[in-house]
Amino acid sequence: MNRYPWWKYAILGVALLIGLLYTVPNFYGEAPAVQVSSGKATLKLDPSMVQRVEAAIGAAGLKPDFVQYDGNSVRARFPDTDTQIRAKDAIAKALNPDPADPSWIVALNLVSRSPAWMAKLRALPMYLGLDLRGGVHFLMQVDMKAALTKKAESYSGDVRALLRDRNIRHSGVTREGTVLGTVLTYTLTNIYASPTW
Repeated sequence: MNRYPWWKYAILGVALLIGLLYTVPNFYGEAPAVQVSSGKATLKLDPSMVQRVEAAIGAAGLKPDFVQYDGNSVRARFPDTDTQIRAKDAIAKALNPDPADPSWIVALNLVSRSPAWMAKLRALPMYLGLDLRGGVHFLMQVDMKAALTKKAESYSGDVRALLRDRNIRHSGVTREGTVLGTVLTYTLTNIYASPTW
């Protein structure tokens, strides 16, 4: 039977405990939060923003799990996403009276549910990248009228190029009809073929 000195067992036990301590935050998961940060270079975020955020949340009748200042932003954690969205609207309304020119960025975020004492020990969860979270989903909007107009104009150019390649002279190609309609009519005026001799 292999026997080792007691200090080797102690080192192994301490390493296992430290590894367990820094692994546990990954099992707590994430909670919905609202993050407030400066929207302009001239505005500096300071710890007094915590009271302003708490007052805006309290005026909306909501209760956060906690509100903390982390140097660059203020984060308020909530138990569910419905409360998070209502709090975001209340904070944005209180901090940015003019929505067209916002001074503060109020964004939805996720923060760890791990206890505060673990965060003080820097026992933070491992944050997964977008590829491990399922990627990014974009919603793109296309101006269909402009896209169809551009395509119709490219057809006009194609007709002109085809006539030029076939050596058919004309004085113009014009498009008639609406782009969103089903039929586009192209009118060729003064067509005459060049002699090929």
